[in-house]
Formats: sequence, C-alpha cells, structure tokens
Amino acid sequence: MLYLRQIQEGIDFIEAHLESDIELVDVARAAGMSQWHFQRIFKALTNETLKTYIRSRRFAKALEQLTNTRLSVLDIALASGYETQESFTRAFRDCFRLTPSQYRKMSNRSLFVRKIRFDGSYLAHLHQNISLTPDIKEQPAMQMVGLPTDYYGIDSEKNNLGKKLPPLWAQFMARLGEISNVVPGVCYGVVVPAGTDTEKLRYLACIEVQSPGALPTGMVAMEIPASNYAHFTHRGPAQNVDATVNYIYSSWLLSAGQSHTLGPDLEIYGSQYHPTADSSVMHYAIPIACPAP
Repeated sequence: MLYLRQIQEGIDFIEAHLESDIELVDVARAAGMSQWHFQRIFKALTNETLKTYIRSRRFAKALEQLTNTRLSVLDIALASGYETQESFTRAFRDCFRLTPSQYRKMSNRSLFVRKIRFDGSYLAHLHQNISLTPDIKEQPAMQMVGLPTDYYGIDSEKNNLGKKLPPLWAQFMARLGEISNVVPGVCYGVVVPAGTDTEKLRYLACIEVQSPGALPTGMVAMEIPASNYAHFTHRGPAQNVDATVNYIYSSWLLSAGQSHTLGPDLEIYGSQYHPTADSSVMHYAIPIACPAP
C-alpha cells in the first residue's frame, strides 16, 4: 500500500496549500514520485485529472467560506487562486450554475466537494472482481528506431492523444521500410515523460533494431534499458487500452507489492494486433523494480 500512502501525502500537500499557487511537480515531489507517475496513478484512481481535483478542492473551500464566514466574495476569490472577483464568479457559475452570492443565500447547501481519502477499502470499491495477472519477463536492453512526438496523455486536461498518435503511426508504418537492421515481427510504442517539470509525454512509434545504423530523416534512436517488465494483455480495439492502463496503475501496481522503475512503458504490437477489431491482441508493459515471487 506504499502508493496509497504516497498519493495521500500528495492530497495532504494540496490541502495545506489551497490558498497559494500549486505546481503539479510540487505535489508529486511531496508524494516522493515523479509528476508523470503521480498524475497517472491519480487519474487512474479517481478518473479525474490532478488539476481538476485541485480546482474542485478550492471550490469546496470557497463553498465552506461562503456558508460559514462573512468574508467578501472578493476575498474568497483571491484565496481560491483567482485574480479577480469576476473570473471567480464566472468559473463558479460554470461549475455550479449559480453565482457565489446566490449560493450564499441558499438555505439548503449540498455542493461540497469532499477531500479524497485513499485506503484499501476505497481501492477495493473502485476495483472489484479483477484478477488480471501479468507475465513478468526479464527484458534485455533494446535499441529502437522510430518517429517521436510529444503529447498530453489521459491524465492531463490537455489530453490530445487521439489527435497526435494515430497520424504518427500512419506516418511511421508508411516509412517502416526505410529502417535498417530491423528485428522483424513486433512494433512498439514507447512512453516516457517529456521532461521533469511538464505534463507532456514523449512517444516513440518504433521497431527494434540490431543496431541503429544511419537514421532516416526525422527518425530517432532510443535505448530501452534492461529491466523486469510486467506484461499485460489487452484484447479488443486499441482505443480502449486506457482501461487496461488504468487497471495496471490503479489496481495491480498498488496491490502487487511492486514499484515502477520510472523507466519507459511499452505498447507491444505483434501479429495478432488490429487497431479496430474486437479480436485484436496487444500488450502493455511497465518496468518494475523486482520480479514477482
């Protein structure tokens, strides 16, 4: 349950800093995790982005202040991180369909957004009757060559995965023949953070090579370090792989006594893969610090 404690530490950090600017990287640092992995686990657990949760908690505090204090709407707006009363009122109305002043006059107030408390019971409530078990494999180092792009994943409010990755794969597959020294049969999608202080992810549509050789125009080489990988099978259309990733991060990783090495995740596309078929089979693999017993 280490991850549950770490996520809770991040939530506690948010609670302690609701009246100041909160950088996502600082929340993750308080939890002892990278920003990407904190955001991904948080999104998988709650089906909510971290930014959305912070905004909802600020609204919850604003609702409490509107109910129980005589602070002006302007003071509450500033404490909620808004620069003007007008911007706060506009955001409040968009969220609750009434203004702060109208809410203050209500006799029945039931809009409070409660703080999340992560524990085993909460996790069991989210994920019942799931017994998906991965194959743990020792993966030697691999040399990859492919086409890169940066994008925002499902754990970000700016999620543009659907716009960025399908065109990338179409371009890559059309140019596959330009790559030398390929290890045939399997293509990979490699997912890593684009940087330490950004929500962006870096994705490489690629294939393994025996040696990089001369790189085709626009392509890059990447080495995947040797590691133990937990391989999960995903069946059905690729567009539903988010559900598999959510299970991996929110259920299996939290309960299996494993820890992510913070290395690259791998999407693995073999001969059984078809992008839209219900019979399609692909694999999603994450690097873990030690093999399962």
